[in-house]
Amino acid sequence: MQLSKQLVAVQIHQTMRGRWLMLLLHLFFSAVPAFIYYLGGRQLLGGTGQVGQLVAFVALQSILFPAFRSLLDILLTFQTALALFERLFAYLDLPLEIQEKPGARALSHVQGHIRFRHVAFSYHPERLVLSDVDAEILPGQLVALVGPSGAGKTTIAYLLARLYDVSEGAIEIDGYDVRSLTLASLAHHIGIVSQETYVFHTTVRENILYGHPEATEEEMVMAAQAACLHERIQELPQGYETLVGPRGYLLSGGEKQRIAIARVLLKNPRILLLDEATSSLDTHAERLIQTALARVQQNRTTIAIAHRLSTVLTADQILVLDKGQIVERGRHTDLIDRGGLYAQFYMEQFGKQDLIT
Repeated sequence: MQLSKQLVAVQIHQTMRGRWLMLLLHLFFSAVPAFIYYLGGRQLLGGTGQVGQLVAFVALQSILFPAFRSLLDILLTFQTALALFERLFAYLDLPLEIQEKPGARALSHVQGHIRFRHVAFSYHPERLVLSDVDAEILPGQLVALVGPSGAGKTTIAYLLARLYDVSEGAIEIDGYDVRSLTLASLAHHIGIVSQETYVFHTTVRENILYGHPEATEEEMVMAAQAACLHERIQELPQGYETLVGPRGYLLSGGEKQRIAIARVLLKNPRILLLDEATSSLDTHAERLIQTALARVQQNRTTIAIAHRLSTVLTADQILVLDKGQIVERGRHTDLIDRGGLYAQFYMEQFGKQDLIT
């Protein structure tokens, strides 16, 4: 808090100094013409000056001063840009944390068999986020990750996509450690639909084609139809050529999510990660998203992270995490009968009567 106050004070101080400097410069530029007229007038009255000289001086200052003012503005902008570029290039020069091993293997003909072997992970050495996570996901299964906030659900998805590397243990896809695979092949075979969908300031068409730029028109339309989005696009002023605006402000949250699903459909990955894909949507939008996701999940290994348990009741396996560990696993009915943490979550969302029935 104290550091934030000091930063605000420094920014206010710099802003005020800049304002005072510009004020003095404007006063100077405004006073000089008056000074020229005063001296020129005295010389004319005294017979020592000529009208042409006065006019020349006035014309000269009217040309030089705006140019000088522009040079000062450019200098200030240049200094600000230098500071920005220094920080930008310092960031770009940071070493990559995730790198391919020499001779990394390209993953092909993926079945979708995933194995977590006693995985541990920490963002900081003093605090483990995951500890001894051991699980197996068979090809084509839908596996749900359930647990309180901070339990490590999203971290598991990030480790599988190799956005981070495990601290201990291993994660395997079809028997291959993800650290031995090329990053490009992992990105090709893993699709992610997250809670926050980034939409670019371009057309609907280009936003969907981001998932597979070489896709044909027919493939793109089929993906939009499967994502329950095609009819809505037809209602837009220019259809697929409609500009969605910065961060897609012309689209609702549900429409952005369906764009993300259409991207995944075009990409056609064998492994699908759903990170709270419907948590912030209303009931109607959630129903549309669920319909689209059901089509996406067909013949794919799917890991779904969800707070709304209604979205994972049909999962082949539910992994319940707490404090970075798997504390329960099984199907919905088995976990309800067990009366543990999952049953507690379910009762909080649906009530005791629903739990009994």
